[in-house]
Amino acid sequence: MKKLGPLVIGDLTAKYPVIQGGMGVGISLSSLAGAVAKAGGIGIISTAQIGFRDPDFLKEPMEANMRAIRSEFEKARQIAPKGIIGFNIMVATKNYARYVKEAIRAGADIIISGAGLPVDLPEYLAEAKRLASEAGETVRTKIAPIVSTAKSALVICKMWDRKYHRIPDLVVIEGPLAGGHLGFTREQLAAYGADTDQVTKTYDEKAYDEEIRGIIKVVKQFEEKYNSHIPVVLAGGIYTHENVEHAMELGADGVQVGTRFVTTRECDAPMSYKQAYLDATEKDIVITKSPVGMPGRAIRNVFLDNTSENRVKIEHCYQCLEHCDPKNIPYCITKALSNAAEGDLDHALLFCGSNACRCDRIETVEDVIGDLMGVAG
Repeated sequence: MKKLGPLVIGDLTAKYPVIQGGMGVGISLSSLAGAVAKAGGIGIISTAQIGFRDPDFLKEPMEANMRAIRSEFEKARQIAPKGIIGFNIMVATKNYARYVKEAIRAGADIIISGAGLPVDLPEYLAEAKRLASEAGETVRTKIAPIVSTAKSALVICKMWDRKYHRIPDLVVIEGPLAGGHLGFTREQLAAYGADTDQVTKTYDEKAYDEEIRGIIKVVKQFEEKYNSHIPVVLAGGIYTHENVEHAMELGADGVQVGTRFVTTRECDAPMSYKQAYLDATEKDIVITKSPVGMPGRAIRNVFLDNTSENRVKIEHCYQCLEHCDPKNIPYCITKALSNAAEGDLDHALLFCGSNACRCDRIETVEDVIGDLMGVAG
């Protein structure tokens, strides 16, 4: 088993091999990301409708989001001047390239990208580097795809190799126990026993462990070709020190954790959102179909019950996702997620990981990282 040492990504070194997962809308912003980075992990800001509190968001959501990328990063950097701070940017985001370039210009240490395969991410980074060089500046942003299967890992590594002559700086493996939008079909989730209300009891860990080994095997092929180590981080269902140890036994270099950080003092979510996690039972955690057809894990509430039978009138399009048709969706996901971040839970989509029901108290970020690393207290 690998030791729980630092997580090294090129010239970046995190004291602890813990990446905080990007959670939008408004759940992982500067407060949480800055605190994690300050504590020795890697803090991640979600760009998903990041400017939802901007006064001009309704009129110009894109411009509001661009401003917020820079302001949230700057606030996080003030909290952790020497920490590692990056962004999670969904490939499914409308105007994805613009988000990536703005995050790089803001100074992101790393960009983690999923919800689709980030096939053109290296192109956007190369363009940003060229422009920075012309201005006498240097870009050191690392890029990391999120994959869920060996097949998707092979596709992205082969494409980056063939088209851009490079490899990922990091690979995040997101398993079926993760929160929010999932990189699996409903059928794949069923195959792992992860689409039932009793998910923690029925999850076929051994089956997905084999998939993880397959992904790591794919990554090693490209490590050998480029004679350069590609760190692999495991996400989805990471809640305890034992989970971290298991990830290391499988060959991972680190872990990515989302749910455990929601119920921290530093998390950007309102207390009502955190309380929903504290109150959730195992049967409250369900797989739901998002408006864009992707399965996602969330806490069952009045909103989910109502929208399972009734369509919520779409009053405004916030231009959030590439393949969203406002005329044919059951509700607006931007509105549902921003309601959650504002504490209007009866009209909110509450994304969560499979372990949300295990949250029983408010902790600090340092408490969580210490517990994950087995050095609490």
